[in-house]
Amino acid sequence: MKHIFLYNPAAGQGEAKALLEAAVAQHEGCELYVTRGPRDATAYIEERLAASPGERLCFVACGGDGTINEVASGVADHKNACFTVYPCGSGNDFVKVFGGRERFWDMDALLAAEPAPIDILKVDDRWCINVFSFGFDTSVLKTMNAVKRKPLMGGKRAYYVGIVDALMKSMKTGCSITVDGEPFFEGDILLCTFANAQYVGGSFKCAPRAQVDDGLIEVCLVKPISRFSFVKLIGSYTAGTHLEDPRMKDILLYTRAKKLTVESARGLLPVSLDGEVIERKRFTVEIVPGGVNFALPKAKE
Repeated sequence: MKHIFLYNPAAGQGEAKALLEAAVAQHEGCELYVTRGPRDATAYIEERLAASPGERLCFVACGGDGTINEVASGVADHKNACFTVYPCGSGNDFVKVFGGRERFWDMDALLAAEPAPIDILKVDDRWCINVFSFGFDTSVLKTMNAVKRKPLMGGKRAYYVGIVDALMKSMKTGCSITVDGEPFFEGDILLCTFANAQYVGGSFKCAPRAQVDDGLIEVCLVKPISRFSFVKLIGSYTAGTHLEDPRMKDILLYTRAKKLTVESARGLLPVSLDGEVIERKRFTVEIVPGGVNFALPKAKE
């Protein structure tokens, strides 16, 4: 099986390119492609698969969660192709469900990994491999993207600017949600996640029970709370103990589903799709069981 490494030069660890070039030179049947901008990885994979029908190809996402999304989107629904990950981005939430980055850094194990089908979310005309979320955390991300290159507010400070802005402006988001065709919630929320994997936002274990091959979406909704309560409860949400935390009993709704819709109560609804913010009035999200092939390296004993 041929491996094509798709490296995002805008990802967090710039030294990764030299490591990848050395790995490609040392291993037969490997190629390196440097992406040129947003969605380029998806377009490249689609063109490559169209030009090589029947050839077994494994595309390696070299970057963060955005790169992983683009690579998974290109491979989805192609039975002769798979993807894996060389995590070298600033955010790598998806790989945490498998134990973290280190499992994917052993190049020999990565190249020897056999593909197996895992689930993927279909979001209208887009794909989502990790988490679809909206509310507070999406507001944080939207502000971060707006200020990350500005003096004084950019860089590592952008996250804290996003948090402060969301605490001031985004403690409530109005929406209506249906679960498998039945009404689930209507009103204001603090945040909500539709998850295929477990982590979102760099450190939050939003869906601790999620599995990437169970054919189900984990739905976790938190109702609006005071800023004081937010500070007290955020540790539980970060650690992934919120589903059992008695303090969350009256403010948390949790279920599993195969198909969901969410509609904004007021204008466009900003959502985070694997870390990319998009805005629409209404979204339909459904699970595609075994919709993409993923090559998981064996864990070290």
